[in-house]
Amino acid sequence: MAQKKRILLLATGGTIASRRSESGLRPQITPEELLNYIPQAREFCELEAIQLLNIDSSNMEPGHWKQMVRAVREHYEAYDGFVIAHGTDTMAYTAAALSYMIQNSAKPVVITGAQKPIDLENTDARINLLDSIRYAADDGSQGVQLVFDGKVIAGTRAKKVRSKSYNAFSSIDFPCLATIQDGNIMRYLPMIPFTEEVRFYESLDEKIFLLKLIPGIRPDLLAAIFEQYDCIIVESFGVGGMPASIADDFYRLCRKYPGKPVVMATQVAHEGSDMTVYEVGHDMKEYCRFLESYDMTLESVIAKLMWILGNDAVSGAKIEELFYKKINYDIIFEGTGRAD
Repeated sequence: MAQKKRILLLATGGTIASRRSESGLRPQITPEELLNYIPQAREFCELEAIQLLNIDSSNMEPGHWKQMVRAVREHYEAYDGFVIAHGTDTMAYTAAALSYMIQNSAKPVVITGAQKPIDLENTDARINLLDSIRYAADDGSQGVQLVFDGKVIAGTRAKKVRSKSYNAFSSIDFPCLATIQDGNIMRYLPMIPFTEEVRFYESLDEKIFLLKLIPGIRPDLLAAIFEQYDCIIVESFGVGGMPASIADDFYRLCRKYPGKPVVMATQVAHEGSDMTVYEVGHDMKEYCRFLESYDMTLESVIAKLMWILGNDAVSGAKIEELFYKKINYDIIFEGTGRAD
């Protein structure tokens, strides 16, 4: 008889571990209590748990990601897989961040949560947690994934698209890696074994600014943004462009700070950016040497830049090389990225 896999649950709070308080839901349920709601999990694996954090995920910060990475690294040899119980509001950010901070892991790191607390009669928490543990204990699993509502989503492709429904997460412009139904894992993409050793990163550059464009945006704060932040991501309309109301000032500041990376992303969830389509994007890409998100999710763009700039990638060429390097299915685009 095959030996049971050893799985470590890292609890961080979130709705899954919440109970009612006078001011609303608040994380209060311990990780041991979480596991008591799914006793059948012990039939196919050995389980242990750690209370790593106990917060609403709206309070999740990059420093907490570092704690998660440190916990996985410190327990990596002792366990066969890891499940992180997490709040849903920032779960996609965490899944993306851990995809860059834990690379080439032959052992699965699974992130899950719920839209309703686990102690309610009608809740998605118990099935999500059980599915995640089952997936983490399966021989075919590896890397950083998000498991929710029966879907296994690559950590860099997940986005929360519904605020209340059980099917809260979608895999953006990329197929789900697998589905889980009635305890059965049905894989759609084969897991290709990693050829490199697992690597853990605990350094991040948090000085990333997201500039969301709106009609009529003014340039008043651009100078302060360029001065105080190490990278500016422009969340533009459609395929990407720069409105005339801020174009001249943005161009001037790009020339003033020539080594500061600027990235064009899009407010549209699907199909990505392409600055070459319209004049408002084409000229700005050439003049300011924009990187482009293309088909990457915004959560992955933000997390990837934090990782790149936090790990000694100081030259423009190195930043560009790493930004377009495919990690955990984060980018499909194959090209040079910038305009010549």
